[in-house]
Amino acid sequence: MPNKSVLIIDLAQDDESLLVEQVARACSTAGFFQVLNHGISDELVEEFRHQCRRYFTEMPQQMKEAHRRTATNARGYFDDELTKQRLDWKQALDVGVPGSRDWTLPDNDPKNSCLDGFNRLPTEEELSGYRDTIVRYFQACEALSDKITRIMAAGIDKKVANEVVQDLKENHTSYLRMNYYPVYNPEVEEETRKEEKSSKNEPPPLGISPHKDAGYLTVLLQDDDCHSLQVWLDDAWQTVVPVKGAFTINTGDMAQIWSNGLYKAPLHRVLTNNVKERFSAPFFYNPGYNSYMKPVVNASPKYHPCLWGYFRAVRFAGDFTDLGVEIQIEDYETNAENANDEVEQPVSEKSHDAHPNIRRQKIFAEKACMEEPFDVDGFRALLT
Repeated sequence: MPNKSVLIIDLAQDDESLLVEQVARACSTAGFFQVLNHGISDELVEEFRHQCRRYFTEMPQQMKEAHRRTATNARGYFDDELTKQRLDWKQALDVGVPGSRDWTLPDNDPKNSCLDGFNRLPTEEELSGYRDTIVRYFQACEALSDKITRIMAAGIDKKVANEVVQDLKENHTSYLRMNYYPVYNPEVEEETRKEEKSSKNEPPPLGISPHKDAGYLTVLLQDDDCHSLQVWLDDAWQTVVPVKGAFTINTGDMAQIWSNGLYKAPLHRVLTNNVKERFSAPFFYNPGYNSYMKPVVNASPKYHPCLWGYFRAVRFAGDFTDLGVEIQIEDYETNAENANDEVEQPVSEKSHDAHPNIRRQKIFAEKACMEEPFDVDGFRALLT
């Protein structure tokens, strides 16, 4: 059913206090809202949509395979992502901020190395105009994310949160994902199951299975005429119907930690469609790899500090190896009535009471280099 609880917020309204109140209310209830007058031009959005469609519908599969992501490079093309150990019905291309933060350098320049690896964008010869459009759209999403983050911070404690907001702006490790959801074909899907020896009794796949976004916030561009995004709200799956010209925003796990649980990372999913193909583009605004996300409010913290580089690496590794239960921010919850001194340290000293991921995080911080591509196989023993 369409959802009426997802607020539509005008970012250009004159009443700043009302704007802050609306965003804070949306983040603490549905975790989803839509924004108008966001500052990204219709012309850029349409140009970006056009280039996304060209990549998935015009480029030969052989060329896309050359851009495929690997267990040592998280960025690139893929059609085999697992969400909660279930194959998604989609193709996608991930593009992230370069390690050098300089888009003029070649993608494979050593200065661009980072934990997520290197970008694998099509060359000008492969797809003319693509790179220029993607970079301009990426930078526009950066600016919008910073603006929304500052509004979110004002809804908690502007003075305390300012340091975190500035760190996000200067050191964020965000990435843009371009999704293509083909028309769902049960016959093709059945053949895939046979090849993988999967159970025939499984329900049809979802475009993306139920999940919460790991980062701080997501700026999502939806198709106007294909409504497949649903959020779990009021004990039911409710459709987030996109408003023309708006972006859909949702809070992520790191915002929930940062706000000490005041802001909620919502559970959501994407349905398949057996009539119409669908395109979407989420921009994941993520902290710096070396950043420890921790509650900023002046209250007993509900979470241990979470090292974003570790959390991100473990989530990515789950697409290449069976880690059992997926890492969640619940693993970082504190049970102590007063854990304020723990929050001042990168890792809790009371590790005997902590979740294994907190102990693994400490080892990861000592061994991993955040300026080098993460190697799933190299850290398999630690992660499993």
